Amino acid sequence: MEETAMHDHRRLGRELDLFDTDPLMGAGLPYWLPDGATVRHALEEYVRDAERRAGYQHVYSPVLGKRELYEISGHWSHYGEDMFPPMELGGEQVVLRPSLCPHHALIYRSRSHSYRELPLRMAELGGMYRAELSGVLGGLTRVRAIQLNDAHIFCTPDQVAEEAHAALELIRRAYAALGIRAARYRLSLPGPGGKYVADAEVWRRSAVLLREVLDRSGVEYEAVEGEAAFYGPKIDVQIADPAGRESTLSTVQVDFHQPERFNLRYIGPDGAGHRPVMVHRSVIGSLERAVAHLVEVHGGAFPAWLAPTQLVALPVSDAEVDQAAHLVRRCLDRGLRAHLAGPEQGTLGARVRAARLVPYQAVIGPREAADDQVALRLRDGRRLDAQPAAEILRRIGMLIDAHSTDLIDQNPVLRGE
Repeated sequence: MEETAMHDHRRLGRELDLFDTDPLMGAGLPYWLPDGATVRHALEEYVRDAERRAGYQHVYSPVLGKRELYEISGHWSHYGEDMFPPMELGGEQVVLRPSLCPHHALIYRSRSHSYRELPLRMAELGGMYRAELSGVLGGLTRVRAIQLNDAHIFCTPDQVAEEAHAALELIRRAYAALGIRAARYRLSLPGPGGKYVADAEVWRRSAVLLREVLDRSGVEYEAVEGEAAFYGPKIDVQIADPAGRESTLSTVQVDFHQPERFNLRYIGPDGAGHRPVMVHRSVIGSLERAVAHLVEVHGGAFPAWLAPTQLVALPVSDAEVDQAAHLVRRCLDRGLRAHLAGPEQGTLGARVRAARLVPYQAVIGPREAADDQVALRLRDGRRLDAQPAAEILRRIGMLIDAHSTDLIDQNPVLRGE
């Protein structure tokens, strides 16, 4: 229990100045401090770039919609208890959206599409809102205002399996870059009750497709009834906190329902209109839950590409401050997040301890200053022999650009202490 408390993101997030809350903002509505905002921004940049490389097109859509929109999508009747109440506006009722998929369906519908354009992969990092009860709110894991890494793939029926498989591979690559792992994979199926839409044959087809995707991916999984979305089955990638409590971070879902409800079409090779299938997928889920998990897994010692500060320059004495400041400027020009910790902040040992979570600690003494070199300390205690500053920044930059979880590439001058 003591170890679990030490890694609780609610405690660590505040100690590390990542996020906080205020009663005047309200429960379940945390705000991001500069270091937390930096982590979040790095995540956003990573996932947008990964999606762009995978052929996704990014859009923005409003966080409000008319009540009628969610009546058509099915959210109003199947998800209404988790939605905020409607607001009266000019004789109409508008609602904070609980999901992005109805908006993306409208964007798709706004233009005509040929089968030659499909699959059309539409992605957005967008806000959605859930009227969570105060008793279930906690830190960043359960909040009322959510920034979701969401995407919807509009494709032909025979493209569904390949697109779902590609989405699952995108998730696996992201987990490797983030230094996290899935606790398990779950095939979430419908359970007893009337909360599900569409007919039994559609559900059977969807479940068969997702089983094929999981089998092809070679991951172990279990089928669980009662965990499906109201419109279709899904693959849930489960994570676990230090106490072993599971939650869903990433998903891949197959949806035949909303294309029908919104009358989505594409023109097939026969010149006739055909119904596309929607594949919903989220690579890293909500940014809030993703950061909460990263804090707990890494204890604040994030992979270098994700760290709020990637390098701290440590001049041994006042005589090396100018050279250390020059190194920081070179880091910033290179796109690295760096700052100077000078002698006025304490002894070298004290400054090293204060920067214990910073991946790279660049020590600059008289010899290094004279030769434009750096004696690099790694966060894990290893040290590198003094090397030219340009070479050090090149090596660090390459690892960060590659989103590697390694602190340094192998090199003969590396020595452990």
